[in-house]
Amino acid sequence: MKKRYLQSIVVSGFLLWSFTAPQNDKYFEILKNLDIFATMYKEVNANYVDDINPNTIMETGIDAMLATLDPYTVYYPEDQIEDVRTENTGQYGGIGAVIGEKYDKKVMVVMPNKGFAADRAGLKRGDEIISINGIDVANDYDKASEYLRGQSSSTIDLLVRRSGSETLNIEVELEKIELPNVPYFGMVSEDVGLIKLTGFRDKASREVKSALRALKKEGAEKIIIDLRDNGGGLLNEAVNISNLFIDKGELVVTTKGKLKEMNATYKTLNVATDTDIPVAVLVNSSSASASEIVAGVMQDYDRGILIGRKSFGKGLVQRTMPLSYNSQMKVTIAKYYTPSGRCIQAIDYSNRNEDGSVGKIADSLKTAFQTNNGRVVFDGGGVDPDFKTELRVIAPITTSLLQSDLFFRFGNEYSGTVEVSEEAKDFVISDELYEAFKTWVSGRELIYTSKLQEEVQRFKEAAESALDYEKVKDQIASLEQLVANDLLLDLDRNKEEIKVFLKDEFVARTLLEEGRLEASFENDNDVIKAIEILSDSEQYQNTLQGN
Repeated sequence: MKKRYLQSIVVSGFLLWSFTAPQNDKYFEILKNLDIFATMYKEVNANYVDDINPNTIMETGIDAMLATLDPYTVYYPEDQIEDVRTENTGQYGGIGAVIGEKYDKKVMVVMPNKGFAADRAGLKRGDEIISINGIDVANDYDKASEYLRGQSSSTIDLLVRRSGSETLNIEVELEKIELPNVPYFGMVSEDVGLIKLTGFRDKASREVKSALRALKKEGAEKIIIDLRDNGGGLLNEAVNISNLFIDKGELVVTTKGKLKEMNATYKTLNVATDTDIPVAVLVNSSSASASEIVAGVMQDYDRGILIGRKSFGKGLVQRTMPLSYNSQMKVTIAKYYTPSGRCIQAIDYSNRNEDGSVGKIADSLKTAFQTNNGRVVFDGGGVDPDFKTELRVIAPITTSLLQSDLFFRFGNEYSGTVEVSEEAKDFVISDELYEAFKTWVSGRELIYTSKLQEEVQRFKEAAESALDYEKVKDQIASLEQLVANDLLLDLDRNKEEIKVFLKDEFVARTLLEEGRLEASFENDNDVIKAIEILSDSEQYQNTLQGN
């Protein structure tokens, strides 16, 4: 009785507080809205005419709520936690290969990772996975993905189809897979070395440091750091990588949040590996977060030049927080600022170009800052390169060949007849092989639209909307016939470009991802520009001095 009396007092007190609290009291508003939400959720589940999955409808509501904040504050239910762990650490239990759903929904090995279980077992790019441990997974990518992951040290039996009809039984060990942050480093000219950095997971700075030292031993006197398509990762790894090129005690990044404990400054802690070697950093519209910290540091201290396109513009810091029932939330807790004081966070999350780059920002919304040497840099949306390069425009026919997986399919049928040299750059697509490709492609339906065809279509639509189509329909029909695709002619016109993608395909089958990257550099506008600037010491120094 006494206990019930005390509970009654507590409840009454809470209700009294609720009714007497001022309406602008944030905590009152939180409690009120939680009550409304819980009541509504209960009533919808109880009364809605059709059956409802309580988990699905709740997850939809949570996602919609967080979407009003920013794109990086997200909720992870329990069944996605393993994917989050893989994303953050680069570690998972598997066979060490990229698996994909290719043409006709076939489950195929896209790329074995060099030195991992799939590679050691003899799996190759283009192998179609038919069954796993006797379980049919043909044309079922989700099921295949589930069975290809598991506890380390166990084995699985794969039945794969290779080169059209040959089937093979391959036993593959499941192992702990730790993806490298630096999948490639090597010399791209006589005295220029390149380090490809794809992530800022644990040990990233150690891998970059090791690559830098190895390249210097090979004769590198200048370095290219490739941060393109690097979405970021651990803040401390960005600090440590910056520390390789700027000395001890220098400010790298400042974070500022709503809570005082989120405000922090991060400085370099160690003696730099090399403060003098000329550096070019490659960035593009997919270089984000930690990548932008490193790029911003190199620019703010005039320690290196930036080449490519404007970076993504993500100046926000996230922290993963545990929730009940093994779920998690990644929440934005602060903004970060580069040494010059600028925040590169895009002002408008939704205003982006097709390639993901930051949309145009009015000059009135940008603030100017200065690098150590007095060069003017701006906030408000990504890091601007010192030398902007244009994306290589791919011909419509080449785009269609890629989208139709025809390079991949041709590689499957012809890989056994093509010998690739150990040096990717030395491999050449012969005219004989190209003619075989032309003949092979000509027997397949290929849909693509040229720029001229697009213009004729626009003219046709304009005539129809203006109700004048009848006047010009014969002329439009003639134009459509004139600009119609001629597959063999287009294959000849774009021969050199298509050869680049054919080379990429065959090199990947023999030398894997490392070889494909190496083969790509000779046609890479960013790498070519970086070598050009690094090789001209006067232009390099003048750029850093703002001359």
